[in-house]
This record gives sequence, C-alpha cells and structure tokens, in this order.
Amino acid sequence: MPSDLVEYVLRNLVEDPSRLRVTSDRGPKGVRIEVRCAEGDAGRIIGRNGRIINAVRTLARAAADGRQRVDVHLID
Repeated sequence: MPSDLVEYVLRNLVEDPSRLRVTSDRGPKGVRIEVRCAEGDAGRIIGRNGRIINAVRTLARAAADGRQRVDVHLID
C-alpha cells in the first residue's frame, strides 16, 4: 500500500515521529493520502522548493499498481 511507504519514509525524516499521522482514503478518483505532523516538521517534509514532498509523491505513485491515482497532501 502506498500509504505504508509514505509513512515509513516520513518517520525516518521527521524529528518527532510520534506526532506523525498518515491516513489514506480510497475514493472513486483514486487514493488520497493525508499527512499530519508537528509544526516544526512541516518544513522538513516539504523540503527546499518542495523537493522532498514531490519525491514522496513520486514514490507513492510508483508503489501504486498503476491503475489508481495517488495524491499525497500535507495537512497543517
């Protein structure tokens, strides 16, 4: 499941993994993965110019079976 991969990658990236929450919801348009974290960790997840969150999105899409759309959103 792509959400498991996203959670694994982000847990190793943030300073406070106990406050990291990754939820997924399967809908008619595909899978929506929502990431919630501590305030100070949001910048670590986004990265410079959004590079890290974009890389996480690419990994999540690669982990999907190719027939479903995967969206990863960082929720403040």
